[in-house]
Amino acid sequence: MKNIPRILLKKADELTKYYEKAYPALAPLVGQCFLNTIETTVKEQEDGNYFVITGDIEAMWLRDSSFQVMHYVKYAKEDEELRNVIAGVIRKQTEQILIDPYANAFNETPGKQGHQDETKLNDWVWERKYELDSLCAPLYLAHAYWKATGDASVFDGKFAEMLEAALRVIRTEQHHSDSEYSFQRFHCVVTDTLACEGRGTPVGDTGMSWSGFRPSDDCCTYGYLIPSNMMAVVALGYVQEIVKANQEQLGEKSEALAQEAAALQKEIQKGIEAHGLIDHPANGRMYVYETDGLGHTLCMDDANSPSLLAMPYLHYCEKEDERYQNTRKFVLSKENPYYFEGAAAKGVGSPHTPDQYIWHIGIIMQALTSTDRAEILQCLSCLATTHAGTNFMHESFDKDHPETYTRSWFAWANSLFATLMVGLMEEDFFGVI
Repeated sequence: MKNIPRILLKKADELTKYYEKAYPALAPLVGQCFLNTIETTVKEQEDGNYFVITGDIEAMWLRDSSFQVMHYVKYAKEDEELRNVIAGVIRKQTEQILIDPYANAFNETPGKQGHQDETKLNDWVWERKYELDSLCAPLYLAHAYWKATGDASVFDGKFAEMLEAALRVIRTEQHHSDSEYSFQRFHCVVTDTLACEGRGTPVGDTGMSWSGFRPSDDCCTYGYLIPSNMMAVVALGYVQEIVKANQEQLGEKSEALAQEAAALQKEIQKGIEAHGLIDHPANGRMYVYETDGLGHTLCMDDANSPSLLAMPYLHYCEKEDERYQNTRKFVLSKENPYYFEGAAAKGVGSPHTPDQYIWHIGIIMQALTSTDRAEILQCLSCLATTHAGTNFMHESFDKDHPETYTRSWFAWANSLFATLMVGLMEEDFFGVI
């Protein structure tokens, strides 16, 4: 974006000056990571809406774009230009969900730029991997923007249609056997396609809503992804709050939307409690990552958010919650098959990237959800020493050789890092103000 809202330039400068005193090794990173999304990934459209690429991929992910701009929301009340940008992102996401509520990523213009998979194709769609969190993330953004600014202009008739479409899909996927959705990709790694001729592995009805793919864009082993269902519980609460306060704008379907959101929220939460918890021999009562409602569970965590580690960040529970703490102990231990410890760092990785590669998003999320000062400082030290001299966050890096990494331009990671650094500055974590 050519004309950066002045409020963001001002805040980036404040961040840099604060960390020059508080943590000099991170000072070169904070300003440019804070601005990375707005400087390099946001593009105004002819209709005044805004398209947000992920960075090195020229497509807009519903989840990524929501959290790429989330750290700017708190400043939007002070700056009309920034309000226009974020409202434009919300309107664009609304349009995209209405194009295809099963898609996770979209093209800027219609064409054949995206994946040509065996599924219901649309030229606006880059990829049609159904991920429950892709419907939830724009609701997080819309709610946060409204609460921060008081601007309800985005809650129009199209937004109501989008809510109706999103709730319909969430409801349909409570009973995936009745769904028409399928997805197959050929000549690819096994995690890029769904088993059983594109339907995914069998599931039983649980009250939770099925997801074909994880936020990593890898396929689910079992269809009920617990972190995404947790996110849905929170997002459905946001829907109720938005609809009840804006009934006149949203129209005659408002009451039905609120009732459906409340019913789904209750059913999904009940499903999480009934099927998403186990008694772990070492950690006690804790959440699993996935289950199928047929007796199978998967104990792991992935650095991509929504994750089990991210539960407080996603506003599903408090940091001190006992079951979260039990789960966190598991996630940040070698019992989690995607937790790695090396000479340069330790943290959560993902099956989406090479074995023994740690994600910057995982380290940042660990700090964001910690109540332990020493742990936060350890995470900051790791972030300061694993960016390979680029002063940007990456997708993942080798635990022993951080100069070997994936995705040098990954805006979501930079935005999440900025979220952490802004929070620490605002609470004056280092006591320099």
